[in-house]
Amino acid sequence: MTVLALVLVGVPLVLALAGPLLAPLLGGGGPSPGALLPPGPGHPLGTDALGRDVLGLALTGGTTVVLLTVGALALTYLVGVPLGLALAAATRHRVAALSQRLLDLLLVLPSLLVLLVLAGTGRRGIGWLLAAAALVQLPAVVRLVRGAAAAPARRVALETMALSGEPWWRIHLLETGRFVSGAVLVDAGTRAVLVLTLLSSANFLGVGLPPDTVDWAVVIEQNTASLFLAPAALLVPAVLLISLAAGANLLVDRIADRTGAAS
Repeated sequence: MTVLALVLVGVPLVLALAGPLLAPLLGGGGPSPGALLPPGPGHPLGTDALGRDVLGLALTGGTTVVLLTVGALALTYLVGVPLGLALAAATRHRVAALSQRLLDLLLVLPSLLVLLVLAGTGRRGIGWLLAAAALVQLPAVVRLVRGAAAAPARRVALETMALSGEPWWRIHLLETGRFVSGAVLVDAGTRAVLVLTLLSSANFLGVGLPPDTVDWAVVIEQNTASLFLAPAALLVPAVLLISLAAGANLLVDRIADRTGAAS
């Protein structure tokens, strides 16, 4: 299962990271003689509805998928981890509880609804897409970090450090941050699949990246009506996205099982 997970996640990742460099060497992305052409010389996977080489799209369309997913996750944890640690260390419990309840309001909002509202109000682009994806993940991350930091097993250690004169930031940010890092890493692996699914769904629905962007999900959206005329244009990016999500999810499960993090 570990080998299967590595293969499932490794192939899309290699294509996403090295594909733009391999495309010229493999002949992908060359000039197209027309749209919806079957596989042939110079276009081993045929062309899509816009006349683009499907092999070139497969090799170059994963870069935005990986970069946007990593960017949204980084933004989520850069905000969520310090905020969760601060709420766990707050002495005014009512203020901390009120802050958490305000964040929890985002949990009841469907993720795609937030993206649809942004698109409907004209707020499109990579910046808005990253901010929206990070925002809908923020409450769960803050709740996780706050719960892990406030574990009863940590109270004695925190009290000991406070009595020894350690500064507040070292106790509640540095040392407690190290304590919750294991839970955060496991959560990041699982949340990467959620963010990947959210961003891909947004691009597939046309509310994410611009339609001229070479992205696997955007390519799927542009070729939904061409399944029987040019199946590779739809199935190749779809299989790559499914492989990336399934492999990442399976790999996280295997890591959690081996490290005991799942329990």
